[in-house]
Amino acid sequence: MADKFYAKGEGNNGYIKNLEVLSFCDMDNTCGMFQMQLYKTEAGKYYLYGACFGGKPVGVMLSDVTDPCNPKFIKRLELVDTEKYPTTSIPKLQIADDKLIVAFTAGSGPGALVDQSELQNMECRAGIGIYSLKEDPENPKFLSYWDCGVPHSIGVHRFMYNGGDFVHLSCECRGFEGMIYRIVNIADPTKPYEVGRWWSPEQYADGYPGRTFDPHAPHVPAFMDKGWMHGPPFVRDGIAYCGYCGDGLYVLDVSDFSRPRCLGNLKLQPTFSSHLAGARTHTALPLPGRDLCVVTNEGERFQFFEPGSIKQAQAMNNIHMVDVSDPSQPTLIAEFPYPEVPKDFPYPNFNVMNLGCQGPFGPHNLHEPMDGKPWLEQRGDRVYCCYFAAGLRIYDVSDPYYIKELAYFIPPNPNKTPEESFFPGFPGPRNATTEDVIVDDRGLIIITALDDGFYILKRTGDADN
Repeated sequence: MADKFYAKGEGNNGYIKNLEVLSFCDMDNTCGMFQMQLYKTEAGKYYLYGACFGGKPVGVMLSDVTDPCNPKFIKRLELVDTEKYPTTSIPKLQIADDKLIVAFTAGSGPGALVDQSELQNMECRAGIGIYSLKEDPENPKFLSYWDCGVPHSIGVHRFMYNGGDFVHLSCECRGFEGMIYRIVNIADPTKPYEVGRWWSPEQYADGYPGRTFDPHAPHVPAFMDKGWMHGPPFVRDGIAYCGYCGDGLYVLDVSDFSRPRCLGNLKLQPTFSSHLAGARTHTALPLPGRDLCVVTNEGERFQFFEPGSIKQAQAMNNIHMVDVSDPSQPTLIAEFPYPEVPKDFPYPNFNVMNLGCQGPFGPHNLHEPMDGKPWLEQRGDRVYCCYFAAGLRIYDVSDPYYIKELAYFIPPNPNKTPEESFFPGFPGPRNATTEDVIVDDRGLIIITALDDGFYILKRTGDADN
């Protein structure tokens, strides 16, 4: 078979079913993208914004994807003064109502970004930055910065903005261990302020005598088992659906943003989510027009582990279908199938690939339809997941009890040595690992990959309906 135009060397074409690759863009090949957001102008132009991931740059990568067969990288938006804020980076972003909102994090995460003893001598940003795209989407106008109040912490992670006056954050907060749910009013985007918050009871560390914790410490397996807000807090019709790590799924009444109240909880550990996985419960996505919520346990990237470091089988990380017709009784009704393994794949399955270990393989980000973003596909019968080493997976969920996989795309390996990687400190092989996915109102699919650029695809065959 002839190599595809996007092959990364002889025979390195990846694996594909019921999809066609329209294009690949490596941007400027200095970093990848973590979370992506799409923005469509009144003139019909599509812009793709992505938080820088790995490599040296800090900021947001900007591309024009109006022509899906010829995407054009424009530039990196430098939204952080790296000399003034040497530990600050941008992991996540949201776009709606002509506003770009970015999350700022500093000094925490999988490992310390800097020597912890020097933190007190450094300035940082930990919160959100708000920018206007209305005047010029290629040059966002700074409007304001909201500080979470916990310097040198993970700050704000995954969050939701669907337009309007409120931003829903997974966010650090003084006196609480791990991120909690915080709601910020941006009716005047130049003067944001907090209006409400909610937390899992055991997070309120100040309420326990003698309890201490370090908000600057890296996230380790013991911490990941705890209840803390990963998010985003997904709000629809006065209800918030929260992926809350070790606590599983929380369903909240947010009809009054000043006083969120817990309605129901579904725990998924210890049956699901492995000891070395990422966020134990990662995303809780309510499907448009349905009393159903898709919930994920994050897997992990094999590259992040030393050979032989995983010595026993890991609990299953998976995608779950949850009935939320009664918010007080969220009920697990179905499991998504294990990703189909291509017949000529070099490993028997995705759990044992790389580093010779029984890995904590599992899903990552989902396509997140929001009605305040009309340039996104809004279907409630399809689920799209970037499944780390298993690539993009597309599912038919029209029957929530009988979920069918329709298509996949595992990109070609990026062919990088550890020294060439955007993550040179990690030990594993540089195999393709997909991170985030967006589906636009044209039905076109954009995915980003670790140590690589982004791909634009369209559905074919059984997936094209």
